[in-house]
Amino acid sequence: MKITTGAVITEPGSTVKNKTGGWRSFKPVWDKKKCTQCGLCNMYCPDMSIPTVKGKRSETDLDYCKGCLICVDVCPVKAITAEKEEK
Repeated sequence: MKITTGAVITEPGSTVKNKTGGWRSFKPVWDKKKCTQCGLCNMYCPDMSIPTVKGKRSETDLDYCKGCLICVDVCPVKAITAEKEEK
């Protein structure tokens, strides 16, 4: 899509429309036993790929996770680690 001055963007650029999971080199791995359900990973995920159901974190949606690993950095109990993505 080419964007010029004054252009109208008719298609959303969100990852909800475009699966971007194939971009990552590392993926987040969640340890349910260590998790305290604080919600920081969900709050900081720029792709909204860490859903919560009834206030509890559920599995990362790897179809949309780009592997930025912000979740790994913000987890206070280190319940999320990075693992090399196998292609």
